[in-house]
Amino acid sequence: MKLLVYILLALSLLSCSRDGAGESVRSMYYWSTVFDMDSVKQRFIADHGVRRIYLRYFDVVADDGGRSVPNATLRFRTAVPAGVEIVPTVYIVNDCMAADTAGLARLLLGRVMQMSETNGVTGVREIQIDCDWTMRTRSRYFAFLRTLAAMAGAKGISVSATIRLHQLSQEAPPVSRGVLMMYNTGDFTDLDCDKPILDMRDAAPYMRHIDDYRLPLSAAYPIYSWRILFRGGRYVGIMHRDDMLPVMPGDSIAVREPTVDDIMQAAGAVSRRRRDANREVILFDMSNQNITRFNPDDYEKIFNSHDI
Repeated sequence: MKLLVYILLALSLLSCSRDGAGESVRSMYYWSTVFDMDSVKQRFIADHGVRRIYLRYFDVVADDGGRSVPNATLRFRTAVPAGVEIVPTVYIVNDCMAADTAGLARLLLGRVMQMSETNGVTGVREIQIDCDWTMRTRSRYFAFLRTLAAMAGAKGISVSATIRLHQLSQEAPPVSRGVLMMYNTGDFTDLDCDKPILDMRDAAPYMRHIDDYRLPLSAAYPIYSWRILFRGGRYVGIMHRDDMLPVMPGDSIAVREPTVDDIMQAAGAVSRRRRDANREVILFDMSNQNITRFNPDDYEKIFNSHDI
């Protein structure tokens, strides 16, 4: 009889986890080369109850000799905010997984730990890896993740990974959980693609795979915009604030940005398939330009996607 009670309790807890019951978490990605928690960002965190920041520490790229090396390392201009969990996040260029990855997990973990200690980032419980792996690199990438998870686990740290929409149909990586990236759904180099950041018409074919995806999931939604330079209808590049792309007579600059309705439509699609994925809503990413694009009520609607 006691065994039956325990089984029923376990099934109940699993059901609660799956349908998204429980307190939701509000999170942000911080994707820059300088960490500067100014008053605008502090106010956003306070007003919206942000509890977790996925902080990009550095990229891993292949050098001229094919070796994996760190690049674009984050500089800390200010301290991390009190009461907010920091998840160190590392972006790995997929080409690195086509080369020898021996020792990469050890070097990456050591660099993350050293940066955290140097910059007063305490209580790290999770490291996230972002890589647009493919079938060609899957085996080596998964082996790297297993090694990293074992090394990090020995320090009481779990490993998570980003999951792109096209990866939903593939085997889940060997990590503790995933973050589903509900953005970059279209071809931004195509002038006729007016919603390359988020268009559920492009995302819909992948969504059927989310039901049975064998990882706990959180969901990340875009609040950023792009200014894209086209010349003669051909893609030239994405224009950044400090960009030096020359604008010639006859060029066109296309502004691409998701609306609140686009984001809510995506959140609704996720909730219908995997309600638990909206238990943690993550916004990409935390720049002053992005967090002031919409009004506070709109951000509250997005963060409350768990209730859709």
